[in-house]
Amino acid sequence: MSTNKEYDLLIKNIGVVAPNADSVADADIAIKDGKFVKIAADIPADAAAEVYDGQNRLAFPGVVDAHMHTGIYAPLNEDAKTESRAAAMGGVTTSLNYMRTGGYYLNKGGPYRDFFPEVLELSEGNFHVDYAYHLAPMDRHHIAEIPELIEKFGVTSFKIFMFYGSHGLHGRSTNQHEFLMIDKEERYDFAHFEFVMRGIRAAMAQYPDKADQISLSLHCETAEIMAAYTKIVEDEGKLKGLHAYNAARPPHSEGLAIFIASYLANETDMANINLLHLTSRKAVDAAMQMAAVFPHINFRREVTIGHLMLDVDAETGCMAKVNPPIRPREDVEYLWEHLLKGNLSWVCSDHACCKHEMKVDGENPTDIWLAKSGFGGTEYLMSALVSEGQKRGMSYNQMAQLACYNPARRYGLNQKGDIAEGLDADLVLVDSAETWTVRAEESESQQGYTPFEGQELGARVKTTFLRGSRIYDNGEVIGGPGGKFLRRPY
Repeated sequence: MSTNKEYDLLIKNIGVVAPNADSVADADIAIKDGKFVKIAADIPADAAAEVYDGQNRLAFPGVVDAHMHTGIYAPLNEDAKTESRAAAMGGVTTSLNYMRTGGYYLNKGGPYRDFFPEVLELSEGNFHVDYAYHLAPMDRHHIAEIPELIEKFGVTSFKIFMFYGSHGLHGRSTNQHEFLMIDKEERYDFAHFEFVMRGIRAAMAQYPDKADQISLSLHCETAEIMAAYTKIVEDEGKLKGLHAYNAARPPHSEGLAIFIASYLANETDMANINLLHLTSRKAVDAAMQMAAVFPHINFRREVTIGHLMLDVDAETGCMAKVNPPIRPREDVEYLWEHLLKGNLSWVCSDHACCKHEMKVDGENPTDIWLAKSGFGGTEYLMSALVSEGQKRGMSYNQMAQLACYNPARRYGLNQKGDIAEGLDADLVLVDSAETWTVRAEESESQQGYTPFEGQELGARVKTTFLRGSRIYDNGEVIGGPGGKFLRRPY
């Protein structure tokens, strides 16, 4: 947009929550051509083509949801449309999605040079928010492609699923080569993880100007521990639901995987490591111990809003099945304790829309072993963080770091995650005092249920701006899919 006025849009009557400030500032925000151009008090209204009244709400940077799985359980082009609407509803303006070859997603194997262009084609014109992808090297051929993925496609973040050695998405599996769609001579094991790290480290050396924003993320669970404990829990038959799934994938499985991943990172000089969705005291303690043992490794530690809001006694039961599992309340409180201390780096949703008819078995809907893993939640990420964070004394500025700035900078999104002149004008307005109850029927997601059903929150996203354009306001998504693919570093 360009007009004869000095600004395209002026947002007034807001409290500006900058992630690196010490307090909320009373200021106006002026936007021109999709960028923040001035943040100051009392900017004249007649200097702008449009003036928006923020109604004394908090203005956070647009949320960077660093962990989503768009297209995992539904065709990517369809999932992108509906789930990015949910993202916009939640104040998210940038969606970072994990993608891989193999079962689910596109249900294809082969090289990324063939696979990823199809991902981009299916994505184009379907996202209501800006988007990027993390990719998982599943075999040695993918490792060889890492430099090309960085240079040609602007993909700077990669992932290892440590539990795929003997597990599929939902439990034990004896058909891993078929599930992963890799050749019989390939092995998805610790040696492969090492070689992935060496491949990424070599790419960092090849592209030194991008090296600081090239990273590897790990889903840390140990397949052997999980396989053994799943058999024990199933055979005993004493535990049901989320309690059973928690016991079958115990916290020390996370801790051990974190130790292994960290040692391999040290061995390979893989400097930038992201430990994904930590769920338990044992996982957090292991992560902090490894940071002390290997201070030269630049660790980041992630937590999801689901693991901050739900515990094993959640009334929604199997609807809250996810990997790693939902944990007991004492683990939830430990996550909050370390979030407040600054030991956890960002909060994300791990949004994976799994419709009800797919989520649970039709004949045995309460059988946790038959339920599929994952659920949506991007639409509640910011509202829940503000609601629960302010109860616990977290500053709004720290919330902006956790939901916006930290993931943006880690993942090479240098135009995102902050409110500063020259950056993309992504903004979310939050009513920090509105009390409301989560109801799935009100969500833009096509999931049809939510494990957060019935939870009362004390803050709510009201308006979302993407590059200066309102994409959500007054309870409605506005306009068509205007999100764009972000080549990184961006």
